[in-house]
Formats: sequence, structure tokens, C-alpha cells
Amino acid sequence: MEQTLVIGATTKEDRYANRAIKALRSHKYPVVAFGQKPGTVEDVDIETEWNPNWEIETVTLYLNPQNQEAYIDRILALKPNRVIFNPGTENPPFIEKLRAAKIHPEIACTLVLLSIGNY
Repeated sequence: MEQTLVIGATTKEDRYANRAIKALRSHKYPVVAFGQKPGTVEDVDIETEWNPNWEIETVTLYLNPQNQEAYIDRILALKPNRVIFNPGTENPPFIEKLRAAKIHPEIACTLVLLSIGNY
């Protein structure tokens, strides 16, 4: 099972990124969590330093389009198979860049995909 990178990870339990990490782990997916502040969610430490050598299958975004700007080139360089744009993160210019790089953009909700067995 390939790793998922959760961008926008937080220890705040009311946030969807936090819920996504917990749901991914409950479904036994390996997770890399990336956020502004260090902490731990389930058994996953939140990374605050970007690692260009992460081996990532799926990126799931929990950042609004303005906050994605600093990460677009970094995400493209990871060459994931897909990037999930959770509700509120849709970013048409980034989606076009992904398509040009042969990376599948998916406008969906990670929590819903997991709950229906379609992740």
C-alpha cells in the first residue's frame, strides 16, 4: 500500500485534515503528515520540514488555493499518482499543471472516498 501525504495536517481534532489522518490510519494506509506545527495524530508525527525524497502515491490537500502556491512545485516534483482536492481546496490553475505533468487531479473528499471503499 502506497503512502498518502496529508498537506495541512494539524492536531486540532475538529479539522478535516486531522480526521483524514485518523481515517487513513484506521484503513491501514501509511501516512506522511505535513503541517505548520509539530505534533502527533494517531501514530503519525506531523512533519514541518518538506522532504523532497518522500515516496508518495496520493497527496490529499487541506489548504486553500492561496496557501497551496508555496507547495505546487514541490508536489509536482514528488510525482504522485494523484492529488485529491478536498472541498474548499479546488484550484483550476494547479489542476492544469497536474494534468500537464500526467498526475491525476481528483476533486473529492478523502473521508467520503474512504467511507465508501473507493480510496
